[in-house]
Order: sequence, then C-alpha cells, then structure tokens
Amino acid sequence: MTSLANPRWGAPRIHGELLKLGFELSETTVGKYMVRHRKPPSQTWRTFLANHLNDMVSSDFFVVPTVFFRVLFVFVILSHDRRRPVHVAVTEYPSAEWVAHQLLEAFPWDSAPHYLLRDRDGSYGEKFQETASWLGIREVLTAPQSPWQNAYVERLIGSIRRECLDHVIVLNEPGLRRILKSYFDYYKFAPYCLTSGGRHRRENSWFSFFVASILAYIIR
Repeated sequence: MTSLANPRWGAPRIHGELLKLGFELSETTVGKYMVRHRKPPSQTWRTFLANHLNDMVSSDFFVVPTVFFRVLFVFVILSHDRRRPVHVAVTEYPSAEWVAHQLLEAFPWDSAPHYLLRDRDGSYGEKFQETASWLGIREVLTAPQSPWQNAYVERLIGSIRRECLDHVIVLNEPGLRRILKSYFDYYKFAPYCLTSGGRHRRENSWFSFFVASILAYIIR
C-alpha cells in the first residue's frame, strides 16, 4: 500500500520507512512486492519511421579507396519516401562546413524535410547543426554503433558497393564522381516493375549500362 500511495518512492525509500516502523525486511523483498505502475506504451523505432515516412530523409558517409591508396568520402542523402536518392557528394576532406554546404545544396528554397536521420559521425559538426536548424530540419540521432536504425540509407550504400564500386577501379575524386553519376542515372531511369504492390527496380546490370554508355560515347 505504501508504494501505491507514494508512486514516486522507490524500493530504497520504502525500505527505509519500513525500518523506522520496526519492520525487518530486506530491500530486495520490498522491491519484489512493490506495485508496478503501468506506463503509457511508446512507439517502436519501426513505427516511428513508418509514421514519418513522407517527412524524413537519412544521410550517411561511406569511404572509397583509390588505386593510389587515397581515401575518398562519399556523402549520401536518401528520401525515405520511395527510397529516392536526393543528393550525393564526394570529397577527400569532409569538414563540418563542407557537410553543411551539401545540406544546403540538397534542399534549396522550401524543399527541406521535417526530419533528418543520421548517426553520430564527427563530421556533423556545430555548423551542420546550425544549418539544419535554420532550414527547419529536426535531427534524429541513431544510438551509438547501431547502423540498423538507419537501415534505408545503409541498404542504398550496400547496393552502390555491390552493383557499382565492386566492379570498377577508382583513380581519383573526379573519376568517382563520374562513376556515381552514371550509377545514379541508372538508378533513376532503370525500368521498374510492379511486384508485391510496390515499385522495385528490375535486376538489370549497372555495369552493362556503364559499359554501353562508354561505348556509345566512343563510337559517336
């Protein structure tokens, strides 16, 4: 009854009060028989993503090594609505100012979403946070070391690696930009088919598309 009348009291507090009244009980026993107050149910992470599907984008970095052992950073922004890539950029030095500039390029005028889902990478500095706030974007951070919470953009990065970067050798930053531009042109304009009530890309080879584009450029 004590825990019911004092919902803010924990087991140590109730245990101390009972000792004052002469009841010899252990704190473990008190905690065992305390009344459990029901908390209102909170939405799961999956429910949160589904509720804000049309108002959310996600961003992430991934690295690409070149043939000369330099490391390039690719910054990707993906719209959760229909999994549409919004922006991609390449740099060797991803400073906070550079990342903030990419956010401005991705959402000019009044096209900014309500939420931006990202991890806790150090490249998202104070300048990026100020830019997001100025655009009216609310940042949603994933838990540390939890890439599964940003699954949509992680899946896109996996597709880029499997379908594109695993089949080419990157020489430098301009070359990587051209390769990614070709891939996203394919990603955007490749034929679609209706399966399971949704739009899915057909299993066409991007590499075949890339080679055909090069041959067409050489022949002309």
